[in-house]
Amino acid sequence: MNFPGELKYTQDHEWIRIEGDTAVVGITDFAQSELGDIVFVDITSVGQSLAKGEVFGSIEAVKTVSDLFLPIAGDVLEINPEVEKSPELVNDDPYGRGWIIRLKLTDGAETDDLLSVEAYKDLVGA
Repeated sequence: MNFPGELKYTQDHEWIRIEGDTAVVGITDFAQSELGDIVFVDITSVGQSLAKGEVFGSIEAVKTVSDLFLPIAGDVLEINPEVEKSPELVNDDPYGRGWIIRLKLTDGAETDDLLSVEAYKDLVGA
């Protein structure tokens, strides 16, 4: 299982990569493996300003649907157009081509509450 060290993680199995005043968000390799084959990504929050922990969409696998939670507060700028067309990219490349949303940060200090790669590995027992 893959756990990139440059990312921050949540207890809900999202990851975030900070890029200046914006960030990219997706689900972890662990999460996609637990969900199984992903068949649909539903993001209805583009253009919205959301607080940390709010639901920004959902992800549907063959057997289940799971909510997606925003790791930090921000304005949802866009959904990954490739994932809209090919949701299986989340399974194939969760940290690369399978990213889910890009957002503009409203409070960068919230990243202090996120998990490091070591803490996330402990959470999932890796």
